[in-house]
Amino acid sequence: MRETTIKELTKTDVKNPVLIEGLPGLGMVGRIAVNFLAKQLKAKKIAELYSPHFPYYVLVNKKGNVRLLHGVFSIWKNKSREDIIFLTGDSQAQTIEGQYDVADCILRFAKKKDVKTIITIGGYRKEAENTPKVIAVSTNPALLETALRAEAIASSAGNPIVGTAGLLLGMAKFEKIDALCLLGETRGYLPDPKAAKSILTVLRRILGIEVDLAELDKEIVKFEKIAERMKEIEARRETYTRKMRSLEERRVTYIS
Repeated sequence: MRETTIKELTKTDVKNPVLIEGLPGLGMVGRIAVNFLAKQLKAKKIAELYSPHFPYYVLVNKKGNVRLLHGVFSIWKNKSREDIIFLTGDSQAQTIEGQYDVADCILRFAKKKDVKTIITIGGYRKEAENTPKVIAVSTNPALLETALRAEAIASSAGNPIVGTAGLLLGMAKFEKIDALCLLGETRGYLPDPKAAKSILTVLRRILGIEVDLAELDKEIVKFEKIAERMKEIEARRETYTRKMRSLEERRVTYIS
């Protein structure tokens, strides 16, 4: 494989589709949110994205079969409003050149499907005080206002948005596609379903869809327990380090 490729698995008619992207990133927020929403809406897979810019290994399933890392496009046909195309996957591109190449390939696919709006989802590195806030950035003032009315908050100036979520936002302007980015506050070092739930709460209002988010609560409890255990381990490690440093200082003073 020498170039990024999208393999269409089925032909389907779409109605003014919105493309929602959520690839792995900070706290896996985008991937968790998009996977959950696509699953709840029973979206059907329509295409796969492969790229030589993804990491160079394969994944092995329980039966011993292997597959390349890839992205998955799926679609939900909305009877009352716009159809929704979801994009998630195993990885982002690993190089700067690869990031631009993959983003360009996604945009060409979006143009082919006559996508008018792209929504990208990711994490925003910040410890949330309680419920993670959702930060919104858009290329279209009206679209940003819609997000703010849905209880997102506007990003402060100068914040970089790294990876596919940011590049799609910037490059969409050249294709005359409106774009919105939603970022959930997250610690970033563990999968964060709590941040994903905050984003989905905002996204439901923007898209005008009804989706039950209760299933995410089980994942939130699970990962909060993991985070607490990690904090305890880190606290014990720091206590041990201070103790050993103190013993070493006493030893040096005694020898002197």
